[in-house]
Amino acid sequence: MADMGSIVQKFLAGTGFMNIGPGHVAMIAVGCAFIYLAIRKHYEPLLLVPIGFGILLANIPMPPGFELISKEFMAGTAPPHAVMDYLYLGVIKGFFPPLIFLGIGALTDFSSLIAQPRLVLLGAAAQFGIFATLAGALALGFTAPEAGAIGIIGGADGPTSIFLASRLAPHLIAPIAIAAYSYMALVPVIQPPIMYLLTSKKERQIKMPPAKSASRLERILFPIASFLICTMIAPGATVLLGMLFFGNLMRECGVTDRLSNTARTAFIDIVTILLGVSVGASASAEMFLKPESLKIFALGAASFAVATAAGVLFAKGMNLFTKNKLNPLIGAAGVSAVPDSARVVQMVGAREDPSNFLLMHAMGPNVAGVIGSAIAAGVLWSLLGG
Repeated sequence: MADMGSIVQKFLAGTGFMNIGPGHVAMIAVGCAFIYLAIRKHYEPLLLVPIGFGILLANIPMPPGFELISKEFMAGTAPPHAVMDYLYLGVIKGFFPPLIFLGIGALTDFSSLIAQPRLVLLGAAAQFGIFATLAGALALGFTAPEAGAIGIIGGADGPTSIFLASRLAPHLIAPIAIAAYSYMALVPVIQPPIMYLLTSKKERQIKMPPAKSASRLERILFPIASFLICTMIAPGATVLLGMLFFGNLMRECGVTDRLSNTARTAFIDIVTILLGVSVGASASAEMFLKPESLKIFALGAASFAVATAAGVLFAKGMNLFTKNKLNPLIGAAGVSAVPDSARVVQMVGAREDPSNFLLMHAMGPNVAGVIGSAIAAGVLWSLLGG
């Protein structure tokens, strides 16, 4: 009986109910909130469901030796040995983001940007959020590499945020990734108030004429020429932009349909599942609930607001020097949350005038933002890495 009693006592002592703490409860609530937003509000469900469930996985109190992801591995002081360490290699070593970019390239139609090259300026303007956030992170006491990794959240690009964090500040990947994806999902909540604040009703009703269509030759040459130009400017962005434009070339060349279809369907879905669950599983209470994480979340919110405002204001500035007026709402799509920020532009514009169709115009700065954030990441890696 004594042996049976000790066995029962040992069993009870090892259960999650006996070891759960306030931090675990808080993070489980965060994971459930992500899943709720994905299912109920349809905020980036393909990302928030895997990340949310990964957070639940990470915050079940585990006995010693049963950790999903070992703290020593995350700190870079030990090789992988826990269950999730091997999946998390794709995050901490930066494998997953380029593979995501391959799928994004195969999904993306650059025709709107090719037809209106001036829209690339709006994508560039929105990257001001990155450098404003970098300055804010430095002011809050982060080191220069940490500030660079945090700053890229302002580009509204989750894969790029993870990639740069893996290069500059691997110990901050979890809060940076979750902040980036959280605010990407909340684009329909964050952006509209800023867009209304910075534009008049008359400006929101500006109708832009349909853009000319891009020829097949232009669509084929665009990824090749853009890759060469962008990577000459920022060689550090070669792996991200290379996979992005390679995926787009497969889409447009017309002779690799099988590869393109795979890249934009099953392939990107598999990588998204692995990336989302791995990122979520790294957000344990012990690793995540720190003052640094709260600072990163605050900086992330500010960065999205600054990036949105910069794009809208730059579009208004361009209207001072151009005959063909831009609807300044499309400047908000300069953040690289593709295609959600472009959809938000269409939604806000349609509220003012249901006959105003801005979606295709907004896709120009939207895809330019993807390119811009990757270039910014390459520049920051070159300047702050090593």
